[in-house]
Amino acid sequence: MVDTTKRQRGLGRGLSALMADIEPVVNNVSSTPTELRVGAFAPIEKIHPNPDQPRRYFDANDLSDLADSIRSKGIIQPLLVRAHPSRVGDFEIVAGERRWRAAQMAQLHELPIVVRKLSDRDVLEIAIVENIQRSDLNPIEEAIGYRQLMDKFGHTQEQMAVALGKSRPH
Repeated sequence: MVDTTKRQRGLGRGLSALMADIEPVVNNVSSTPTELRVGAFAPIEKIHPNPDQPRRYFDANDLSDLADSIRSKGIIQPLLVRAHPSRVGDFEIVAGERRWRAAQMAQLHELPIVVRKLSDRDVLEIAIVENIQRSDLNPIEEAIGYRQLMDKFGHTQEQMAVALGKSRPH
């Protein structure tokens, strides 16, 4: 569980002085989380890709480079996941499928995760935002993601622009 007690912040206190203190929750993640869980680890076989992930193309060379980086430095940013909608005790990736794929190549057995309770709509919006803010989705993948929001959740172009932080003509 995340410790919500506040500690004094200031220079000279290390990394914890720069961000909220987080108590690790290692291998102690509920299969049906009702709140944000930070600092947890999950077995890689319990983590599954999101079938609605807008990214369809994963460059093999980029993944290989990322796997090398993970072998060297580990996973720097945890995967954002939610409880899997149909597999009790498993997780579905919201953000971080490239890290998950590269971690498999690096033969990691468990991955750092942040678990959030999210609706299908939230998951798709976050997946699109996470990818387009990095500017590395190709135009077809971006269009597929937008179409999914329109078809699955009835988004108008204006609603998508607001939800995704992009101009309507984009």
